[in-house]
Amino acid sequence: METNGVPLTPEQARAALADTDRVRASATALAATPWPTWFFITLTLYVAALPVTVGGIVADRDWLLPRPAWMAVMLAATALYAALLAVASKSWRERTGVALRLDVLPKRATMPLAVGLPLLLVGGPYAFHATGRAAWLIASSLIGAAVSVGFHLTFVRLHRRSA
Repeated sequence: METNGVPLTPEQARAALADTDRVRASATALAATPWPTWFFITLTLYVAALPVTVGGIVADRDWLLPRPAWMAVMLAATALYAALLAVASKSWRERTGVALRLDVLPKRATMPLAVGLPLLLVGGPYAFHATGRAAWLIASSLIGAAVSVGFHLTFVRLHRRSA
């Protein structure tokens, strides 16, 4: 292996390999960088609003709004969230050259979130349906928002540790 006609010493070759490893680790860290702040706030608000919206849909009778209005709110919020997710992913990919990925995070962080958050966000509305107490919706919303913030902070911490 030569550079500019001069052969590399073993130390230089090892240094070049170490640089390659640092570049690879840096690319992995970039891919694991947290969502943009505006999208993190959007995601947290969506998670907080979801139990109340689903609660309005599953209520026995019209609760605060007619059921079709709750369905319209749910569809509009989901469409807006999906559009903002696409914008966040595209802008991140253009800015950094890598896609946002969750697969670089440890499974011990993502599996409880993937299983527990949907149960929480749907469980609260069904408890509201069974009992008629809106406290279930409020608790589900607050816990969901706290989980979103906690996951984001964990994401930031993992990124800083790997960078």
